[in-house]
Amino acid sequence: MSAIDWAVFWPPVRLSLQVALLSSVIAAVAGIAVAWKMSLTTFRGKIFLETAFMLPLVLPPTVVGFILLVLLGRKSLLGQWIEAIFSAPVIFSWWAAVIASVVVAFPLVYQTMKSGFSGIDQDLEDAGRSIGANEWQVFRYISLPLAGRALMTAFILGFARALGEFGATLMIAGNIPGKTQTVPTAIYVAVDSGNQTMAWAWTGSIIIISFIMLLLTRQPRDGKE
Repeated sequence: MSAIDWAVFWPPVRLSLQVALLSSVIAAVAGIAVAWKMSLTTFRGKIFLETAFMLPLVLPPTVVGFILLVLLGRKSLLGQWIEAIFSAPVIFSWWAAVIASVVVAFPLVYQTMKSGFSGIDQDLEDAGRSIGANEWQVFRYISLPLAGRALMTAFILGFARALGEFGATLMIAGNIPGKTQTVPTAIYVAVDSGNQTMAWAWTGSIIIISFIMLLLTRQPRDGKE
């Protein structure tokens, strides 16, 4: 077995961490806002909208990638609009990897935050409203702090999901070394080319990072466990 080429090893790892961190932050902000709003409102068709939110969790990643490719491609109105503003297409860029990761991570973040907000004692929020707090103040000072553990779990699960994203990323970001090649796509290329050393190195790195992130969600609460 050949030695690890560290110059080749690190770029996909750094890019994966950057993409996972940024996409998990975006997914967390969006997931918190949507979950909080949905927990406050009831309307006709709510169940269909929530089902649509969860679709990326069950659809094949290639299907998600294909839809994003159609929506953001250079022939689409949205893709042309983005290219006109930034003077560059979004597809086959590292931003495309971020978008793909946000889409696949959002359902996990949303569902986790929805459960977190649902577990809050309604009387505490009503008490805040009774002394004159508006909805934003109730959210900021009561709901969000009480859902803090759910927020941490949602962020970590979103990060882990984004870190391991492969199919959708490959569809719209490609596999350009040093530009859009993440650890999952690098592993695929290494295995396909018979480079077991690099495949194992990248596999080990993503297992270690994912294990640490998931371990954080298992930390004991109030001295239990």
